[in-house]
Amino acid sequence: MSENRTEISSLGEFGLIDHLTANIEIKNASTLVGVGDDAAVIDHFGKQTVITTDLLLEDVHFDLMYTPLQHLGYKSVIVNLSDVYAMNAIPTQITLSLGISNRFSVEALDEFYEGVYAACEAYGVDLVGGDTASSKKGFVISVTAIGEVTPDQFVRRSTAKTGDLLCCTGDLGAAYIGLILLEREKKIFLESPQVKADLEGEKYVIGRLLKPEARKDIIEFFQQSELLPTAMMDISDGLSSEILHICRQSQLGCVLYEDKIPIAEDTRNAAYKFELDPTACALSGGEDYELLFTIPQQDYDKLVLNEQISVIGYMTEPEAGRKIITKGGNTFDITAQGWNAFAAK
Repeated sequence: MSENRTEISSLGEFGLIDHLTANIEIKNASTLVGVGDDAAVIDHFGKQTVITTDLLLEDVHFDLMYTPLQHLGYKSVIVNLSDVYAMNAIPTQITLSLGISNRFSVEALDEFYEGVYAACEAYGVDLVGGDTASSKKGFVISVTAIGEVTPDQFVRRSTAKTGDLLCCTGDLGAAYIGLILLEREKKIFLESPQVKADLEGEKYVIGRLLKPEARKDIIEFFQQSELLPTAMMDISDGLSSEILHICRQSQLGCVLYEDKIPIAEDTRNAAYKFELDPTACALSGGEDYELLFTIPQQDYDKLVLNEQISVIGYMTEPEAGRKIITKGGNTFDITAQGWNAFAAK
């Protein structure tokens, strides 16, 4: 990064927007008018439109002591695209609004936008608008994502059926361990700035926290395999919380098998270092941005073709409750201990 610092005030609001959006290239035919007018114009040509929005606040959702701005820009987009994929839709456009304090220079925002554009490029999404405002303190990020889906192919949380297989993508718990690790290093640094950070061998869990990916590949697999989940959502607040959301909204019970929950070896090893139970990290951690979905049993043969999908349980009648069967064969109620945005800090 260059040593020069350009004050945002030297550009003014419109100059800043022009600077940050100068090199936008439109990728989607549905984007008729993008940045530069009073509003964007989008035509999804007979598809249904999906819209989601997320607010990210400094010191609540991210800590700039250990979050590079480029990674933060990338992640700000990904968390929204993940919600669009969770509806079985394809994201096509985003808008991005920022609240910025005078701590930040134009160069710092360039770094943030590099990450934003990298995510847009990787997922074929157009940035079509947004806003910037002065913030008294802290960094405020609001992203809205817009997507398209073939009529009536969208998937909700409330439509699972008894007997459906309960499935998830990828592996779980890594982002939570990454957070624990970075928080530990921050504490050590604040107490003893001369001590060098010890992040050796923890690249996987740190990467899962700072630069997550959304499961575009799974939605493409569903389309190619002619699979339509009966219910789906993304895993942002921990597996147990999300399973309970699907159960509650579909008015069903479930059985979850502990030994079927996918946990990466790197995550397992890092959890043991911190004397944490890897299963507890997967159940309660959050920020994995994997997909949790239910699918009819007759589609099992199509599912097993994808190594990124694990069958972790099945849906039951509501009277059977929401249960987890441990590796030792014991049965417990599933409790939600995921991340709570309004918990006291």
